[in-house]
Amino acid sequence: MNTERIFESFPAPSYRGTQKQALRDIRDAFAAGNDVVLVRAPTGSGKSLLARAVAGCARTVEEAEPSEASGAYYTTPQVSQLDDVASDDLLADLNVIRGKSNYSCILPDERNTPVNQAPCVRERGYDCSVKHRCPYFSDRAIASNREIAAMTLAYFMQTAGSEVFRQRDVVVVDEAHGLAEWAEMYATIQLGPRTVPFWDDLRVPEVEGLDRAARYAENVAQICTRRKDELLSQESLTPREVRQRDRLQELIGELDWFVSDYRDPQSATTWLVDQSEPRSGESDGDADVDTDADDEPQGGPLTIKPMDPERYLRHTVWDRGNKFALLSATILNKDAFCRQVGLDPGKVALVDVEHTFPVENRPLYDVTQGKMTYEQRDETTPKIARTIVRLMQKHPDEKGLVHAHSYDIQERLADLLRDFGVGDRIRIHDRDGRDAALEEWKASDGSDVFLSVKMEEALDLKGDLCRWQVLCKAPFLNTGDSRVAHRLEEGQWAWYYRTALRTVIQACGRVVRAPDDYGATYLADSSLVDLFDRARTDMPDWFAAQVDRMDRPELPAFDPGAALGNSAAESQGSSGSATGRGGTRGNSSSRGGRSRRSSRSSPLADVWETDG
Repeated sequence: MNTERIFESFPAPSYRGTQKQALRDIRDAFAAGNDVVLVRAPTGSGKSLLARAVAGCARTVEEAEPSEASGAYYTTPQVSQLDDVASDDLLADLNVIRGKSNYSCILPDERNTPVNQAPCVRERGYDCSVKHRCPYFSDRAIASNREIAAMTLAYFMQTAGSEVFRQRDVVVVDEAHGLAEWAEMYATIQLGPRTVPFWDDLRVPEVEGLDRAARYAENVAQICTRRKDELLSQESLTPREVRQRDRLQELIGELDWFVSDYRDPQSATTWLVDQSEPRSGESDGDADVDTDADDEPQGGPLTIKPMDPERYLRHTVWDRGNKFALLSATILNKDAFCRQVGLDPGKVALVDVEHTFPVENRPLYDVTQGKMTYEQRDETTPKIARTIVRLMQKHPDEKGLVHAHSYDIQERLADLLRDFGVGDRIRIHDRDGRDAALEEWKASDGSDVFLSVKMEEALDLKGDLCRWQVLCKAPFLNTGDSRVAHRLEEGQWAWYYRTALRTVIQACGRVVRAPDDYGATYLADSSLVDLFDRARTDMPDWFAAQVDRMDRPELPAFDPGAALGNSAAESQGSSGSATGRGGTRGNSSSRGGRSRRSSRSSPLADVWETDG
């Protein structure tokens, strides 16, 4: 790595804010001998441009000896972030590669077929006449042979050990704050009817303890191998069989990894196993059975989860490069982050980039109405809905975003707001249509308010795309999750509060995207104020300045008629607009039922909300 190239590798014609100083600090941190540099860069600091400058310092092919790694990887967990990189002219030399399912076959009769189901993967020995023009293989060839390859974190991890994407000199991870959580998610194994192609043929025992889980995983892996080999012996496969074959191969790798890691006495990974109750008629198959379990009680789907998967990250990330730059606005505690991802804090440098947005342009307002825990939600939600109406009155001609946190809260608010008569200004989304609904809202004129779920990150609402937002609930992790419960039982409350604070800070950055931009964030759940007190020591100075200036605003008296803004001129006849414009409400009873079950099963349900 040649850090002296960092300035000439900066892709913009000029520097903005504190970018030049940030480059100096990053250069000096690497020059001091650190292999890993954390770059804590707030919203608007141009993290992607800083990332490109660091990647440009990688050893080139001409500079490298035959045995030395060269080039760089740029990776991010957010698909939308990769889309932004792909469309940015300043980052045109970051050669983007995506998974096969994102590309379509170009054969005349296969143009609607994704590459991962094309004839080249369906038929043994298929000789594709247009492989040299295949969009996937073309992008892969370009990315693997150019200086900087850009990909999602999922694709990056999946290609660990690949002959195509080998070790490189520099790896840059953007939006790296959730690296440990992403690794835990990718390494989690789901065994159930939706993930195991032959689930109905399995006899599933009650799995008590990790030793039993490891033996059962070996059994399932053996069955997967037999099924995969049967498919591979065929001359051609249907698209459905191709999907089965690929899923079987994934399962074999996942199960082998779990068994190997669990039985490795040197591994630092802690594994947990959750098992659901079997559905009626489930797990009574006899084609492929666990013979050890013939006389045992039958169990349901299994989830095998790792905690702090240090070995997994070593294989999928840390062995992939010589030097690493990890960028995020919300790496709140360096030592804690390093411990989670398997790094030695003493060998990692932290570079803080100054926030250049005036604090008065990013105000926080206290409009709290009570707690939004499950037990208190019935009382608090109507008050928050009335507050949203008053905020709509205060911002009659400006778009707003409501972070509902869960579909249960989103649906309750949509129903209440429609009952208040302001449904014409409300948009929502469901799980399947979230991206389309978001883009439709962003592209719309007027002042519609979007009730969102899990959109606290990777959302760029610059300028008039959104001028105000509401945080309806403190985003505490689900204490019904066994990983969360395990950590809290070990007393890791600082981690719990820090994780929630990180999400809040990410959310606050959605509506203020440049030094001359402005947007207000309103806090409706009183647990958010408690969170600020509990996590104060992990709060960045620039965010602490926002918290210290927070006050309670004067809002108009409740008047739904005045809340319609420039939607008032539209037809008043669409009473279902809260469901029809940008999404569907979905099934209320099923969502509510899930929340109630989670609350009962949580070991800490009386402390914090358990709804995911």
